[in-house]
Amino acid sequence: MKTFEYVAPNSLAEAVSLLESAGPLAHPLAGGTDILPQMRYFRVHPTLVVDVKRIPELRRLGFAGDGLHIGAAVSLADIAAHPDVTRLYPAIAYSCGLVGSVQIRNRATLGGNLCNAAPSADTVPGLICLGARAVVTGPAGTREIPVEEFNIGPGETVLGTGELLVKVVVPPPPNRNAVSYLRFTPRQEMDIAVVGVASMITANDDGLVSHVRIVMAAVGPTHLRAHRAESVLEGQRPTAELINRVAEEAAGECRPISDVRASAEYRRHLVTVLTRRTLGACAAAQDIKV
Repeated sequence: MKTFEYVAPNSLAEAVSLLESAGPLAHPLAGGTDILPQMRYFRVHPTLVVDVKRIPELRRLGFAGDGLHIGAAVSLADIAAHPDVTRLYPAIAYSCGLVGSVQIRNRATLGGNLCNAAPSADTVPGLICLGARAVVTGPAGTREIPVEEFNIGPGETVLGTGELLVKVVVPPPPNRNAVSYLRFTPRQEMDIAVVGVASMITANDDGLVSHVRIVMAAVGPTHLRAHRAESVLEGQRPTAELINRVAEEAAGECRPISDVRASAEYRRHLVTVLTRRTLGACAAAQDIKV
């Protein structure tokens, strides 16, 4: 690990000023569970590390009129244990509880999991399904970005020089809405998703799907929406036969690679299985017989 300067500002304005002055050589630190190993193994080389855990805006977790506000420095453990999050956004609570070990979750943050921009990140698919927005501030002011557009490649985000992720805002879930996330890993804990799939169904009173989203992890350079598969299900009743067809369509939309963890062919198979299971779970949560 190379020598670096460490600062811990108490305000958002101070953090932005520090990040802007050091430019690309500055790196924010929230939980540190990603950045510190990357520094140790010389994958990143910041000369300035800005610890943002003392900034009040980044530590808030609560509800407002536009939904759930999750500060970028809130730990995954706190999100997973929050009673209102588990009640209203169970898929978010569940995915936060999957990351790493208990010790990791007590340090790791939702903001860090998003900004690390790993295509396998467990927390991101559910956020995309729910239409979450990333609130970013920087030298030019504050802007909002759909979480779906936040990551642009492995390890790459839309953040500009001096910009900092402040929070993620998740809109209130509509009536008759269900989200399910499942992943496949060789081990139960301390492992990275070989494939993950989140599905969301919003149904009308007749049991027809009025809105659907399917988001796939670890099968492309970023998390991928299965747009064609979604269009097959939208406006239809989610029967078992139709769900199977949708799952196969989703597998055709992913862009997996073969590596030491799985072949591309196996990843496509997993997309089919996990899409079928998550859509089935969403239908069952709304008492829709498939």
